[in-house]
Amino acid sequence: MSFVKWLVVFVLIVLAIGGNYYYSEQHLILRVVGVLLLLGVALGVALTTEKGRAISRLRKEAWTEIRKVVWPTRQETLQTTLIVVVFVAVVALVLWLVDMLLGWGVSFIIG
Repeated sequence: MSFVKWLVVFVLIVLAIGGNYYYSEQHLILRVVGVLLLLGVALGVALTTEKGRAISRLRKEAWTEIRKVVWPTRQETLQTTLIVVVFVAVVALVLWLVDMLLGWGVSFIIG
């Protein structure tokens, strides 16, 4: 039974893609609505399979975990960003100085 459902999903997706090309002379909005409708039906059929239910369960669990995350405040975000920008500037300055010294050394050796 699961194989038949996945076959229906595949056929609906192929119909959505093929119909979009076949009816290319129609208005874009009609084609978009048709494709979205067929993809929505395909998604609905896919969610009735065991793998679809597992994916839906995973989505719900991930959403629960996201709500548990402690997000940084605006001030913490700005401070962290400032630290990163300063560190990148310092590293860029050091690399520029090393490049200048190596260039000076090579030109001194080569002549």
